[in-house]
This record gives sequence, C-alpha cells and structure tokens, in this order.
Amino acid sequence: MNKRNALQWMAACAAVTATGGLVSACGEKTPGFTAIDITGADYALDFALTDHNGQSRSLKDFAGKVVLLFFGYIYCPDVCPTTMTALAEVKKLLGKNGDRLQVLFVTVDPERDSADLLKAYMGNFDPSFLALYTSPEKLKALAKDYKLYYKKEPGPTPTSYSVDHSAGTYVYDSLGKLRLYAPYGIAAQALASDIELLLKNT
Repeated sequence: MNKRNALQWMAACAAVTATGGLVSACGEKTPGFTAIDITGADYALDFALTDHNGQSRSLKDFAGKVVLLFFGYIYCPDVCPTTMTALAEVKKLLGKNGDRLQVLFVTVDPERDSADLLKAYMGNFDPSFLALYTSPEKLKALAKDYKLYYKKEPGPTPTSYSVDHSAGTYVYDSLGKLRLYAPYGIAAQALASDIELLLKNT
C-alpha cells in the first residue's frame, strides 16, 4: 500500500469515540449507510478557511445543513471534476432537501487556484457550491488534521505541475458532527440516500 492509500485508509478506518474506544470501520458499513461511518472521529472537526467570495468560513456557518467537504484543485484532470459532477447530481437527487445540503471544495493548490478561478470553477457544477482556500502554510496544518495526503508532482514547466491527493468526501450532519467518509467513486444515488438518513435523524 503506498503512502497516499495508507493515509486514505487511516482516515476512513479509525475513529476514536468520545469515550476513548476505537471504532473500526475498515471496509465495514453501518447498516443503512453506504459510505463509511466514522461517527465519533477525533479529527476533521472544524476548519477556518476563506471562501471564493472572500468570507471567512467554519462549520458553524452551515448549521442545519449536511455538509460535504472535498479536497481538490482546479487543474485536476479527472478525480476532481468527476467528484464535483457526482456531488451536483446528489443535490439534484435530494429534490427539495437539496437546499439542506452544502458542498465545499477545499483547494490543495492555493498557489494557482485564485478566488476568482475557484468561483468560476464552482459555477461549472452548482451555484450554491463554495470553494475554500487558505495559505500554503496553513494548508499543511489542515491536511494533518484531516489526515489528508497531497503532494506536488513536477510537470514539463514549473507552473504545470499536478497534485496527487486523497479523494474521499467528508460528510457532516446538520449539527456539524463528522459522520461519514465517502470514498471516491461512490454512486450519487447511494450518497443521496445516506444524506436523507442523516437529515431524518438529526
């Protein structure tokens, strides 16, 4: 298992409950959920970032909504646009409950992904989606807190690099609690069903 996969596995598989017990979610699914249940995890609890409109954001800003948080970057050729397209489909599948969903895209490439570019990128998927960013230095600390792997891979020129990164989506319930980790490639219908369960029970 390479470092990227190992860190993704760590993020999805081990969560410490409030009582200190270890919850193992390695490959198992809680009845009713398709995504991996990480309720009680002691990481990825909150963030302090700036959105593409220049507004400071944290989880409390989205109280009452299920939040889907995905790390990516604009120049990503495949995983990021595929995931964002799927999340837009999830919102459509929720129907009237789509208004109770907030999708957040956190860039792992703040050097190139300016606020204006991020805003335009979100417009390709859904006008309600928000892109968030921070400084390269603070991104390192955030990545550690989220057990996120990301690494620049050199390209033919200094500015044409790619960024290898973890590709799962963190799911918070309407009370702002981290509940699920949705691996890359999860079906939109399955994730929409998980969100419906969270909305019904919080």
